[in-house]
Amino acid sequence: MVLCIGPTGSGKTLLLKKLQNIDAVDNTTSAVPTVGTNIINLKVADKLYTIRELGGAIAPMWPNYFVNVGKLMYVVDASDLCQISAAGVLLYTTLVNPLLKGAKFLLVLSKMDTSYRQMRNEALLMLQMRRLQNEISQKITILEASAIDGKGRDEILKWITD
Repeated sequence: MVLCIGPTGSGKTLLLKKLQNIDAVDNTTSAVPTVGTNIINLKVADKLYTIRELGGAIAPMWPNYFVNVGKLMYVVDASDLCQISAAGVLLYTTLVNPLLKGAKFLLVLSKMDTSYRQMRNEALLMLQMRRLQNEISQKITILEASAIDGKGRDEILKWITD
């Protein structure tokens, strides 16, 4: 199972809708913050993948869902630098959970359509990704994405199916 987590308002729901259907999200699409959990079935090349999205509001309960997770997508709003410090704390506590020791990690910098290019670098600096990758055993794949314009969609689908 793939688990999709991140702070409230990071763009998880719309990103998952875009993964399901490239035409499902546009400039007029909005989403209500996920309060609990959503299950998304994603069909790619005649194979079905299940993705469980957990709302940011239930972050203290996330570890209850870490059993048998093979892949974890962590979504951060790259256009909101104020949110990134809090997102980093949640990310660090997730990475050190022993249930996820064998899981593959994907850090998705979302909402890249509304941020300027340098924000990616600033977000990674604020998350201390270089230091973090030296201190943990898991490899973290980092991708930029936008649910509105579809940026990163193909790369995320490839990561899910690999």
